[in-house]
Amino acid sequence: MAGKLPERSYPLLLAGLGVLFYFPFLGHVHLFDWDEINFAESAREMLVTGNYTRVQIDFQPFWEKPPLFFWLQAAAMHVFGIGEFAARFPNAVMGVITLLTLFYMGRSLVDARFGLIWALGYLGSVAPHFYFKTGIIDPTFNYFIFVGIWFLSRRNFLLSGLLIGLAVLTKGPVGALLAGLTFVCFWAINQFRPLLTWRDALVWVGCVAVVTSLWFGPEILLNGPWFLKEFITYQIRLFSTPDAGHEQPFYYHFVVVLVGCFPMSILAIRYLILPNKWTTKLLNTEIPERPNNQTPEQLFRLWMVCLFWVVLILFSIVRTKIVHYSSLAWFPVSYLAAYHLYQLITGEVRWSRWLTVGLLVVGGLFGLIITTLPLVGMNARQLAPYIEDAFVVGNLQAPVQWAGWEWAIGGAWLIALIICVLQIRRAGFRAILGLYGATAIMLWLYLAVVVPKIEQYVQGSVIAFYESKRGQRVIVEPIGYKSYAHLFYFQKQPPADPRLHDENFLLNGPVSLLTFLITKVDRADDYRKHPNLILVKEENGFVFFRRK
Repeated sequence: MAGKLPERSYPLLLAGLGVLFYFPFLGHVHLFDWDEINFAESAREMLVTGNYTRVQIDFQPFWEKPPLFFWLQAAAMHVFGIGEFAARFPNAVMGVITLLTLFYMGRSLVDARFGLIWALGYLGSVAPHFYFKTGIIDPTFNYFIFVGIWFLSRRNFLLSGLLIGLAVLTKGPVGALLAGLTFVCFWAINQFRPLLTWRDALVWVGCVAVVTSLWFGPEILLNGPWFLKEFITYQIRLFSTPDAGHEQPFYYHFVVVLVGCFPMSILAIRYLILPNKWTTKLLNTEIPERPNNQTPEQLFRLWMVCLFWVVLILFSIVRTKIVHYSSLAWFPVSYLAAYHLYQLITGEVRWSRWLTVGLLVVGGLFGLIITTLPLVGMNARQLAPYIEDAFVVGNLQAPVQWAGWEWAIGGAWLIALIICVLQIRRAGFRAILGLYGATAIMLWLYLAVVVPKIEQYVQGSVIAFYESKRGQRVIVEPIGYKSYAHLFYFQKQPPADPRLHDENFLLNGPVSLLTFLITKVDRADDYRKHPNLILVKEENGFVFFRRK
């Protein structure tokens, strides 16, 4: 494809592919509890209250995130209405922007073909593709940090500082921390030789401070430093203790990147550890104010290796481990994979049999999982006796209708994987391009056909209950577990009664309206015996009670 299309059409091609793959079916499935619903609810409450300066959840101050991403979601909700499509729309737009950004970066570093390879790799890898169709903060947050580091590597401290400032407004000071640690890593590898002047440092810090003060400044002046204090306390808790049961082994994020970034993760492995010869060459390379055409590419590789290891090590140390915490590492992985693929195309390196083995083993395992999931759903009731978790058994009782062919999406992708890998030595770039394309098409179909059915098992019944109560003068609250789904899908209205956050009040207090309380089946035994509760129904792992 790259050889037949004129270079000037590459951006149009990438924009078209981004629109084709990222926007369809955004509203086809409910938002997932927690993060997607949490963030969308903050945006919804901005619209309901008209207060865009303070982040809220359940109409109470929410200190875990700054407001920039919620502003984007709220703007989309103004246009498209409150719902799943609007909540995910900003990330879909960011997906198209990201593809174009990678292309122009690649063209600046090497040539247009390299930029196209880089962007297509990001489009055709599992987690990077999937996350642009979600409503979580990280795709937008990561973009600001990555582009900020790009300008830092180009010694444009003004634009770098502005972008890192936007990252801080998106998810907090961790944005500046990640950029700072990456710079320190790069500086250390360069034996702490001077890389910037005091003026450069002041410009960068000043720009970060100016952008972040646009919201943090008025917030502190109007409400005091409570947000900053609570935010720092929350981050320390995430770092030092496993939050909400998200404790995983140290190597967790390495596995996430290996499988989640497939197939580009396999191509990137070769360059994730700097060979001694390459390191020496880089350390002996001067860093001029205006580097020549070769130096920026060499240095940018080093920046990307530093960024990868900073992210993986930092979030492996953090006790709370969630998939998207290490998602910033996907950018350096994508670059190093594109670099390796470009070297293969130009004949600078040879294809290794270990690449073939890696693609077949990791891809084969992933393909078996996505092929098996629909089969599990189709035979859910037969599998239930072999599962010990009562909540999962309840989930599997959901009356989900399967057509019977859904497993073929993963099966066809497995066949495409094998064909592409076996053809790589002969077909080269076209085979890898075919694998990227097959992965993108598979994800497009899977998210449209299979994921809505999986969501029905996980939370379909409880969200349907919340939606059935929307607009009624009733109280709807979860008990025994944490959830944000009732806020968004019941569309709770202010004013908020703070007593409703107290489970004892919900169970025993003088509630003023008809009150429904929902819990999970594996936590329901004590509530069944409670004298103030009447069982309404038990459905698909959830138990619904009404206060007397």
